Amino acid sequence: MRWLYLCLLVALAASETVNYEPFLNFKKTYEYKYEGLVRVGRELPDLVESAVKLRCTFEITGESPQTFVLQISNVDFEDFSGIPGKSDFSSSQKLTKRLSAEFRQPIVFEFSKGQITDIRTVPGVSNSVVNIVRGVLGFLQVTVKTTQSFYELVELGIHGVCQSSYTVEEDSKAKVLIVTKMVDVTNCQQPAAWYSGMALAPEDKLSRQRGESVVSTVKHNYTVKSTENGGLITKAFAQERQYFSPFNVKGGNSRLLALRDIELLKVSEIEKKIVIGKVQSRGNLMYKTEKDLQPIPVVMINLNDPLPKILDLIKRLAQANIYHVNSANSTDILDLIQLLRVATLENLKQIWKQVSGNDEHRRWFLDLVVEVTDERILKFLETRFKAGDITVNEAGQALVVAFNHLPAKPVSVALAQVFLTIPFSKSQPLLWNTVVLAYGSLLYRYCVYTDPCPVTVVQPLLDMAASSLSKNSEVDMVLALKALGNAAHPSSIKTLLKFLPGYSAGSEKLPIRVQGAAVQAFRLLAGRNPHNVQDIVLNLFVKKTLPAEIRMLACMVLLDTKPSMVLISAITNVLLEENDLQVASFSYSLLKGIAKSRTPDNQHLSTARNIAMKILTRKLGHLSYRYSKSMHFDWFHDDFLFGTSTDVYMLQNESLIPSKLMLKGKIHFIGRILQFIEVGVHADGIKELLAGKIPQLKKDLGDFATILNILSDWQKLPKDRPLLTTYVRMFGQEAFLMDVNGDFIQSITKSFSPTPGKESKVWAKIQDVQKGTSWHWTKPHLVYEARFMQPTCLGLPVEISKYFSIVNAVTMKVKAEISPPPKEHLRELLSSVISLQTDGFAGVTKDHFVFHGINTDLFQCGVEMKTKMVTGLPWEFGLKINIKEQKYQMNLTPSKTDTELFSVNSNVFAVLRNIEDPSLSKITPMMPESEDSQQGLPLARIILPTSRDEQSENSEVKFRQCAEAKIYGTAICIEAEAKRSHYLHEYPLYYFLGLTRFSYKLEPAKSAKPIEKIQIEVTAGIKHPQAFSEMMDLSRRVFKDTRDEITTCREHNLSSSFLANQDLGTTPDPVVTVKALSLSPPGKSLGYEAVAFYLPTAQRDNVEMIVSEVGEEANWKMCANANVDKSHSSAKAHLRWGAECQTYDVSMKVSSACQPESKTSLYTKIKWGALPSVFTIGQTIQEYIPGLSYTMGFYQKYEKNPERQAAVTVVASSTETFDMKVKIPERTIDKKAIPSPIELVGFEAVNLTT
Repeated sequence: MRWLYLCLLVALAASETVNYEPFLNFKKTYEYKYEGLVRVGRELPDLVESAVKLRCTFEITGESPQTFVLQISNVDFEDFSGIPGKSDFSSSQKLTKRLSAEFRQPIVFEFSKGQITDIRTVPGVSNSVVNIVRGVLGFLQVTVKTTQSFYELVELGIHGVCQSSYTVEEDSKAKVLIVTKMVDVTNCQQPAAWYSGMALAPEDKLSRQRGESVVSTVKHNYTVKSTENGGLITKAFAQERQYFSPFNVKGGNSRLLALRDIELLKVSEIEKKIVIGKVQSRGNLMYKTEKDLQPIPVVMINLNDPLPKILDLIKRLAQANIYHVNSANSTDILDLIQLLRVATLENLKQIWKQVSGNDEHRRWFLDLVVEVTDERILKFLETRFKAGDITVNEAGQALVVAFNHLPAKPVSVALAQVFLTIPFSKSQPLLWNTVVLAYGSLLYRYCVYTDPCPVTVVQPLLDMAASSLSKNSEVDMVLALKALGNAAHPSSIKTLLKFLPGYSAGSEKLPIRVQGAAVQAFRLLAGRNPHNVQDIVLNLFVKKTLPAEIRMLACMVLLDTKPSMVLISAITNVLLEENDLQVASFSYSLLKGIAKSRTPDNQHLSTARNIAMKILTRKLGHLSYRYSKSMHFDWFHDDFLFGTSTDVYMLQNESLIPSKLMLKGKIHFIGRILQFIEVGVHADGIKELLAGKIPQLKKDLGDFATILNILSDWQKLPKDRPLLTTYVRMFGQEAFLMDVNGDFIQSITKSFSPTPGKESKVWAKIQDVQKGTSWHWTKPHLVYEARFMQPTCLGLPVEISKYFSIVNAVTMKVKAEISPPPKEHLRELLSSVISLQTDGFAGVTKDHFVFHGINTDLFQCGVEMKTKMVTGLPWEFGLKINIKEQKYQMNLTPSKTDTELFSVNSNVFAVLRNIEDPSLSKITPMMPESEDSQQGLPLARIILPTSRDEQSENSEVKFRQCAEAKIYGTAICIEAEAKRSHYLHEYPLYYFLGLTRFSYKLEPAKSAKPIEKIQIEVTAGIKHPQAFSEMMDLSRRVFKDTRDEITTCREHNLSSSFLANQDLGTTPDPVVTVKALSLSPPGKSLGYEAVAFYLPTAQRDNVEMIVSEVGEEANWKMCANANVDKSHSSAKAHLRWGAECQTYDVSMKVSSACQPESKTSLYTKIKWGALPSVFTIGQTIQEYIPGLSYTMGFYQKYEKNPERQAAVTVVASSTETFDMKVKIPERTIDKKAIPSPIELVGFEAVNLTT
């Protein structure tokens, strides 16, 4: 009996065992209902949002213990575009039908213990549908542990391999387990998300600590019912939110909400076997994307049979942009790019055959086919290079864009290497430079996503560097080093060391230009391998035997490695003992600039560098700008997570001309740093010309004459040594390199010299212009395409994309008449009268898109911000040139219609598109038209609300202002309109979201008489017209009556007008005469005339200008007089204007002043009488002087100074610094020891007339 009781107890306990591990019985069918919703908008009242909803039922039927079949039925797809609560969803019948057809196919999947391991479908099911299936099956992917109420796991899901945090709560009576799962989708070990177009914008982790531009949260709730075989999921609810802002999400954002609701309807026995057919594996539950075929999110077009559509679109775009930029259709280039991306290689070849014979069509095709971002474009360009049927210019432009927009994959790198071996690539130096540098840039992006990066990809560049070194070819060495710098491959360090002094025998004998290129090749490596780079460049920096230029470049790279405080201290100690003031000044200014930096990437360096500044300022703070300098300017706004920085580097070599001048600009945005552009000029050849030819530079302004004389000997420079080298870096990569050598200068001077005859190229152009010629050029370009895609719990991809496209166009017609025409030489033009008629147009349209929402090849649902900027300049004028008599006349025809010169239009839209009805896209402004919107609000209130009471009101402002020049029948008008909604002080994003319009126009003046033409005439060095005698008499009277005695410390009178020394009965000849008249026969001409006179004497140089209004009753004139006293380095200027030059006046005097210490000094005084009301702004500016003087380090005190005058005294306190004192009516401000940009030597000897 005892054993019997024991068995009964065991059986009873077993019957009470609870099992929650997810389980599906392969002998049963489970029927669920499904509803998925995505909504995108700002979740604020009265704003339009877009949404889609998918509803269906599905059955899961067992095939074996671990194999199951999913069948989806009753599919219904709905979309929504409107204001929540005021609009309803509408069914999309065509898309529902298409989805139903694909969902009808059975889907097989493997499932065991809460894990889906494989999904299989019949061929032909689209990737988008498979991903939606992943979203459906994702409810089964859950790990249940009943021994813990909280646990964390790293597991695979639709978002990738990510960390999940679980909490469980059991209802023991109902035998139900409530499971909550939170997924960290932002820090996945193997994310399904992907970036595109951001490889050249490295992440800034310190910026991300201040805020994020994208924040995502994912939460799952499961109801698991215990059964005898395991846990049965009866309910599964998922909620995913994504907050996006182009700035900081804390400052306002666009919001995406994804909801998935699944509920069990019934469990039944299997009625019949499902016929599956042949299936193929589509992977596990992790989201899969076809990156190369991912549609552009702002485009939804039918992509079937792309070839005829491409040809038609090319022809339409070319035709629409011949005479102007068709801004209305400028976004069609995105349609063309999308079509080109689905075209086959054979399609591209066929298109080329049809368009290559037409210059317009050929140019549009070549400019946009480079956006086919896979191996097809490389194979197409390879064919063109080998056939030689494109020009060098076309080849260079196409290749640099294709290489830089190409996703970096092994197959792409292998195909790109081929261009290094094609003879056409070397047919012209500039093209060869482009090929090599672009290949290096491709390698850099390849190595960003490939770790370790194989050495085989960089081997061609390493071989190129080794070969150039063995040949001792300076040009080839520089090119190879710059390409290696672009690639920044870790394996290139050993090769780079061969070009650095101290690391390789004989390297110190290499040209400075080569050594400098080797040092700068470490700039991008500093971010990838900072410690090794630090050791190398620090060793270069501390070696005082090296050229100053190399040490300065080494210091630049050293600071790019973000050195520690210890290393900053070491640099400081080196500078304290530095004897080379060029190195000391440059390094000190580098530290000083970054010490004041406000950008996050320099945050951890600021403290160390501030300490260094306190130590070094006493020794190096006074050095002037004649020494090498670095200037750093930046700003950063935490609310926007946005900032910019600019660096200017000037490396001197004991002359007034810098040996190197570099300008670099960076943009800090959304936690990334983009080195947008860098421009540099290296004057190494000029430096060599100067070497030894100026034994002792005086370092003052007079040295320029000596330098120019030496530069005239440029022909003596070796042919392989350029006078100048210019380069351009885009996005941190060197993209353009050009040497300006003797041959280049000689070809330019020869082309434009007046001595050549009919063999000159210019001669042929002149013949064409006489016959009448026209020229047209267009350049469409996708500047950048940056994309971020992340799957949602529904299996739909949420995408954040930014697109920036440009269309440039120039059209010009010219015809000239030359009398007499040249017969033998171009110099004959100097004796001819040239009449030229021209009309044309130059313009550019810029389109910028930001998209946030769902983007698939079936439908798009999201929010778009569209901005269009249009600049256009039409012209039509005649020009008459008489060089012999120095007469130049231009005739302009005033526009009879409104001409828009510049406009900006921007708005935010809720968008819905689907492939079944691409022409029925719903694009709705997020802010709908409202009758109660406020108009006429002050602009300041629109931009910055004044109180929290305004946080929910709609604000609208409209503005129009015109300035009319009635004399010329023209008005310049500005129109502006802005509409905003839901202001909050802490939400700066909302300041920018809404309707914005701005335009700048030329319009006919409404109240003006009809003007036939506007005539501008310039006459130089001839006898004056008769009317000038009257004007000169007036000027004499004005200045004679208003002589102002000025006494300096030497009691020298500078006030005597030069006119007092002139014979009042004679009129001097004008230097130049300018007339700007409007002609409207039979009426008289109206406008203005200006005359300038130059009358030097033994003691003074005198200049006078008279501007007079032309008209019967006009009496407005402006009289300006200036004279310079040569013997005392003093000058005076006097300006009067108004009725007969009598209404207003201002005078200024500049002279050397006597100081007790006999220091070099300069004294300036400005006096004014009556002034127009517009000058009262000076009173407002004066209110800011105390604050400005404080921030600039000036001392100030209040004291009574003379009214209506300001005086500035500058005294040289040393050769490097000066003192300044400024006196204005109510205060005096001064500052001591201000660093001077030039050395203050021989100041009193400076002749102000030069």
